[in-house]
Parts: sequence; structure tokens; C-alpha cells
Amino acid sequence: MTSRFLKKILCLLLFCGMCAMKQQIVAASKAEPVDYVNPYMGNISHLLVPTYPIVHLPNSMLRVYPQRGDYTSGKLHGLPVLQISHRGSFVFNLSPFQGDEADLARVMDYEYDNEVVKPYYYKVDLCDQQLHVDFAPSRQSAIYHFDYRRQNTVPYLVLNGGNGELTVEGNTVYGYQNIWNNLKVYIYMETDVTPEQSGVFRDGKWNREKRKAEGDDICVALSWSPALSSLNVRYGVSYISVDQAKKNLKREIPGFELETVAEEGRRIWNEELGKIRISGGTENDRHVFYTSLYRCLERPVCVSEDGRYFSVYDNKVHDDGGHAYYTDDWVWDSYRAAHPLRILLDAPKHTDMLRSFLRMAETDGRHCLPNFPEITGDSRRMNCNHGVSVMADAWCKGIRDFDLREAYAYAKNSLEKKTLAPWSSAAPGWLDSFYMEKGYIPALCPGEKETVPEVNSWEKRQAVAVTLGTSYDQWCLSRMAAALGLEHEAKHYLDCSYNYRNLFNPQTSFFHPKDKEGKFIEPFDYRFSGGMGARDYYGENNAWVYRWDVQHNAGDLVKLMGGKEAFVRNLDATFNEWLGRPKYEFYAQLPDHTGNVGQYSMGNEPSLHIPYLYNYAGAPWKAQHRIRSLVHQWFRNDLMGMPGDEDGGGLSAFVVFSMMGFYPVTPGLPVYHIGSPFFSSIELKLSNGKTLEIIARNCSEENKYIQSAKLNGKVWTKPWFSHEDIVNGGKLEFVMGNRCNKEWGSGAEDVPPSLGMKNNN
Repeated sequence: MTSRFLKKILCLLLFCGMCAMKQQIVAASKAEPVDYVNPYMGNISHLLVPTYPIVHLPNSMLRVYPQRGDYTSGKLHGLPVLQISHRGSFVFNLSPFQGDEADLARVMDYEYDNEVVKPYYYKVDLCDQQLHVDFAPSRQSAIYHFDYRRQNTVPYLVLNGGNGELTVEGNTVYGYQNIWNNLKVYIYMETDVTPEQSGVFRDGKWNREKRKAEGDDICVALSWSPALSSLNVRYGVSYISVDQAKKNLKREIPGFELETVAEEGRRIWNEELGKIRISGGTENDRHVFYTSLYRCLERPVCVSEDGRYFSVYDNKVHDDGGHAYYTDDWVWDSYRAAHPLRILLDAPKHTDMLRSFLRMAETDGRHCLPNFPEITGDSRRMNCNHGVSVMADAWCKGIRDFDLREAYAYAKNSLEKKTLAPWSSAAPGWLDSFYMEKGYIPALCPGEKETVPEVNSWEKRQAVAVTLGTSYDQWCLSRMAAALGLEHEAKHYLDCSYNYRNLFNPQTSFFHPKDKEGKFIEPFDYRFSGGMGARDYYGENNAWVYRWDVQHNAGDLVKLMGGKEAFVRNLDATFNEWLGRPKYEFYAQLPDHTGNVGQYSMGNEPSLHIPYLYNYAGAPWKAQHRIRSLVHQWFRNDLMGMPGDEDGGGLSAFVVFSMMGFYPVTPGLPVYHIGSPFFSSIELKLSNGKTLEIIARNCSEENKYIQSAKLNGKVWTKPWFSHEDIVNGGKLEFVMGNRCNKEWGSGAEDVPPSLGMKNNN
């Protein structure tokens, strides 16, 4: 081969390579935020519940995802119509079918392939049926497209539900499915081709003469001529009536053009995700960031329909008064970061969520804020009553379009008119009286029998967790009382907010359960004492995590532990302490305590603020190092890229904030802690239309340490800033480097505030 020929070959390869690179650059430049969303991220769980590849519009009532165990499942259980709960409570189900009528079933299990999930679009091939499926959602309606690919074979479609009623007339099916007490989900469905035959399907038999299915396992079947090759099916859903479901459909999807619905969904997602624009970072970082933001926008869901909503609290339809009604919000998980993120991105929508909480409380019976509001009502899960935190945080950050006095009354009732016992809606009892008098929840000694009726037999007392969490809730209540000018009550609840001290063991610097006589439970193992999930004393996590659960007064915790050096040593130990047992034994007892780095649990919400606590002890560089490593270790653009249960934005909001470089350690205090930004440039469009710009010069995977900073043009040495500093837009500038700067943010005057805006450290 001649050298001239070789040169030609090399030039050609170089030219092709440059063209390919140019194409990649052009493609990258055209990528929109929604293109970085990977709904499959985390679809295989590390231990408990995976994430779900949800197809929906932001905070929309209509949500679906493939009905299967997780990504590894080989079959789909029919096709979804509406998911009413974050974790798999579905109503209705569609089953297209092509084959022998004798094989027709109310729900078909499909082998599938070529699945594609986007936030606004879904498609899949049902292999054994030789069917292709496309799907696109709107807010209260959706559309399916089916390609029937078998020739000379009758196409069928089956719609089924649980207990309720379905009627088929011509090309329409309508009716309802009972969900809970008087709660019903209504459906109105149309096909673009009228079926040749239709009727009720029950117990494997098709009655073509009967038009209405009633009772349990309601199901109707439709069929067409073998000449039919494609079918469009659109439907609307409602919690009010069939007529409203029809109105929802006609308003949102007036025709049968699936592509139009998908394009509109894509536009909406880009607009919502585009409120935060990022530059730089790795490809993985961009996917993780926007996927996390997408998960923060699933819940709570808006159930207002043309200005009305159905409330399960009084079983009535209400006018929403121009403020949309939201529900399905697991507050124990979302108050820490998901709600504070919404305040920045969409304060009007967040205000409607607050007003929704107040409407729930108004019709609750005891007039208490909801703890775990779902479509079916307040399920009262987990411990404490952090709805008070959501209210206090909004008010202190300038959201004023709700009745604070009303919110305060309901928040106070939440702490005093319902028991503090976890997972219970019972009236206050002996435990509550004891807490009010002694300032802590008494724990049982090992083997001691439970005698308090309101205590859940599985969830137990969670004595330390409830004491610490209630101390925080009472601090939030004191903030609201002070804003109302109720000085006596503000002081009372502020005093109560120190109740965590009652369980602090100065010999060990852990929060240690006490019995009713005031004695520490002994002997005690801070890793494993407390039974399954450590629930006798803590909640899902062990004492190493709850050692840091004083969100409102970390400055005091520094003092209790003996000063900054001891505080840092204890933080370091948390990230380095051995599990104490082989993993299979550790997780057999503490299955929620996942994403471990030492005893730290990246997979559970009570841990989220912990790495930022270094800022209280003059070691912000340690926070910067730890946050970068935690996110990169545990949040990845792959099937196992989520370290724990993603409970409606709980973990994902931590990622969004942390990758932007700051985090709200204490909801209820208008302060953000600085971590380490992941991107060279971030533009956050605030609710008021202003922009917060974050610049991180020299930012890279290696350059994670802050060398210097400016805030709004001024030299900034504090590892925190206030909400007021950024609420009207601004510019936060960092110079990053690959070596820790132990001086930046380490001065005594730089320590973040505790309790209030004045530095109380």
C-alpha cells in the first residue's frame, strides 16, 4: 500500500471523524432539558421500592407507568389508565388483543420489547400479540394508539376495573370504579372507529347483548373487523362525574392526534424543567439533574377540574375559588427540600398547595393539618407533624397569600389534638400527656409489653425520633406564633423546641432513649437497638442518623457535643463507622437505611441535611467534599441510580439543590447552606420572574472546593446566604479548585444561624 494512498485514507478518516464530532456537537446544542430526563433511572431498587418510569405532565392528575414489578419484569400486566397513588394503586386497565377469542381475558399479560419512556410519551411492542402501542397524556385525559399487525385476525380491546359500573354505547365506554368510601374514579372513553361488536365480559364469557357491567370486576369488550389495522383510543378521567370526565377529555384532547398531545407535553415539560438552565458538568450530571427535577414535579397532584374538586374529607364537590386543589403529598419526605424548591420555582402553585392543606384541615374533623394527604385522605403515616414546617417555611420566605392565623390554629391542633404516636390518627393519650409534662417520649425497656392503645404494633413508639421531630415542629410553631404577635405562645413553643436536650447522653454524644422514670435504656447499641427498623426508639434509621436530627438548632448541638472539633470528629465518624455486621444482617434489620457511607444513609430523608452540618463547625470544605462524593456515588444515570425509596421528590430535591450548590438545611429558617456546585453556570428563574445566576469558574469533577466567592458583587466568606439575598434575583460567583481551602467560611463570624436569623451559636 503506497504512502500516498495511506495519506488519503487517513485524511478521509479524519474528515469523517470531524463530521461525526460536529454532528454530536450540533445534537448536544439542540438538546432540551427534557431530553436529559431518564425515567428508567432507579427502576431497579437497591433493596425496597424502585423508582417508576412515570408518564405525566407536571403535578397532573393523570399519571401512568407500566404495570410490572420493576424493570426486570418480563411481562406487562395490561396497559395502565390512571395511577391514583405514587406506589401502584391503579384504576381501570386496557388490554388490546389479537387472536383466538377463547384466549381473551379481562387482563392480558404481555411479553414486551422496544419500550421507550419519556415524561410525555410512551411506546412499546407487545411481542406475543404482534401489537404496537403509543401513548401520550394530558392533565386529566390521555390517548392510546394501537397498531394491530396480525393479518386476517379480529382485533379486540378490553377495558376492566374493580367494583363499579361500565356502560358501552357505540364507540364510547363510560362509568366509574369505586375506590374508597364515597370516592369514585369516573371515565369517559372514545374510539375513533366504532366497534362491530361490544358487550359485557365476565368470567371468560362475552355477553354481546348486555351493555352495562355492574358490581365487582367490571369489564367490557369491543371488537372490530379483521381489516382494522390501527385504532386510536382517547379518554378522560374525573373524581366528580362521567360528564366531567367527558368535559376534561374534550377540553384537552378534542381530536385523535396523538402526536399533537405528545408535542404539547414535550413543550410543557421543557418550559417547566427549563426554569433551571445548566451549563457544564458531565453528561451523567446533566441526566441526573434533570431526571431529579422531573421526579420533584410528580406530586402533589392537582385534582381541580374546571374550578371544582371532590374532597374525601367531607365527600363533597367544592368550588376551588380560583386556587387549584392539590393532594397526594407525603409531607414527612417532601418538607425537607421538595417544598422549599417549589417556593423558588413556582410560589403561586406552592401557595395553592398550602391553601389545599388548609381546606383539608377545615374539613378534617379535628381541624389538623394533613400529614400524608393522599387521594383517599390523610393516611397519617410516619412520625411527627411536619405540615407545620411547610407553613412556617413559606411564611418566613415571604409567601403571604394564605391565612397564617388559620394555619397556626390547625398546626397547633396537629401537635395537640392528635396523638404523637406514629402512624396513628387517635386522640391524644398518656404518651402525649407525658411529653407535654416531661418533654420527651418515654421508651420501653427490652421485653417490656406495650400498654398504650394508640401505639401501632408494627411502628412502635419511635421514642427518640418523635421527641426530636416534635421539638422541631414546636420550633416551627413558635415561628408562626411570633409572626402573629403571640409572644407568650411563641416563647412557650420556643422553650419546647429544646426538648431534644432531654434525650442527649453527654457520655456518648448520642440521643439516647429514656424510660418513664427518666433513666437511659441500658445496655444499648447505637447501631442495632430498637428492633426492626430501630422503631422502638428511632424510625427506619438507627441512632447514628438521628444523632443529627436537630435541624433547627445545630449550633446548640455543637455545644452539646463539646465544641467544633468534637462535632467534626463525630460527623467524620458517621461517614466512617463500620456497619457492625455483614450487609445482609444489617439490612435485614434496617432495610430503609440504604445508600450507606459508614453509618450515613443516603437513601433515607433524615440524612439529607447531615453533610451540610460541617458548615456549623468551621469546616465547609468537608461539606463540599462529602456532597460531591455522595451524589456521584449514589445518584447515577442508570437502572440502579437511586439509593433508596424516592418518595415524591424527597431524595430528588436534595440532588437538585445540591447540584446547584446550596441546600435548605432548616425549613422554617430563610437560610441556604452552600455546598459545591456541579455546573459551571446555572440560571434559576425565580417565581417573580427574576433570575438567580450561579457561576462556578474552573468547576470540574476534580475542582470541587470553593477557593473564593462573591454574592451580588460583594466578597462572600460565609458558607450560607439568606432567602432575602436571592429572592429578587442575584449573582452568586465561585472560584473552584482541586485543593481544599480550609480558610474559606471557617471564621467564627461565618457560622450559619440557628433558631432565628440572629446567630445563636
